[in-house]
Amino acid sequence: MEISLFEPRIPQNTGSIARTCAAFDLTLNLIEPLGFKLEDKYLKRAGLDYWPLVKIKNYPNFNKFKESKMNKRIISFSKKNGIYLQNFRFREDDILLFGREDTGLPNDVIKASDSLISIFMPKLEISNNDKKGVRSLNLSVACGIAIYEANKQINILK
Repeated sequence: MEISLFEPRIPQNTGSIARTCAAFDLTLNLIEPLGFKLEDKYLKRAGLDYWPLVKIKNYPNFNKFKESKMNKRIISFSKKNGIYLQNFRFREDDILLFGREDTGLPNDVIKASDSLISIFMPKLEISNNDKKGVRSLNLSVACGIAIYEANKQINILK
């Protein structure tokens, strides 16, 4: 399995995700442009001293990334009408793709993916049908939840 970030903007999120990738021995793909430099102190701080354990690959754009992954499933994550995470069946060689913190994944990237997944989030119902609650999860939290669920499924099926 691999983790991919489409044009990440916040170095602390990417650093936390890199640390999770190191813990699970997963490659981290970064699709440019990035909203920071790889030498960013906040990125390094979030990854702590685990950077030597992180396998990072950079891609100049989504098309180059997709070309390099032709024989693997690209599984996109979005809050937009995907299959709920717990209802999707992962494979060992899947690539989990997450979008920008501010805009998520563009529709053309979602359409170019093999599947779209959403993480269920309950919303608090308020009178007159207004819904209040959290709009989305933090990128590093969503990524951690997805990695855990995918690994759980894959290890159970072995």
